Amino acid sequence: MNHHPLHLDVEYSKKTVFGKRVVVGTNVAGLAVGMSVADISGKAVANLGYDNIRHLAPVFIGDTLHAETKILNKRISRSNPARGVVHVETSVYNQDQLKVLTLERHILLPRKEG
Repeated sequence: MNHHPLHLDVEYSKKTVFGKRVVVGTNVAGLAVGMSVADISGKAVANLGYDNIRHLAPVFIGDTLHAETKILNKRISRSNPARGVVHVETSVYNQDQLKVLTLERHILLPRKEG
């Protein structure tokens, strides 16, 4: 719902430093999280929070994006020892391998038995 003309108006965006429409940054952040679900948070109880979202370069309509996630830390949940909290950082890259976004999040997950 970002109605800024940089995202919607071709003629306006041609006059900016970018020269064309830019994808809304929150859409890119949502894609980053979505791309990591199969590997990272598919069995999550909850996403506890998002931190340090950094828009590093513009994303344009037609760009091809991929994401990589690394685990920064993990700990047993303070309120429920049957669960753990994993702190991850996801980085998004475009087709030129340019890093366009990073974000961190804390995920509540069930702990493995044994």
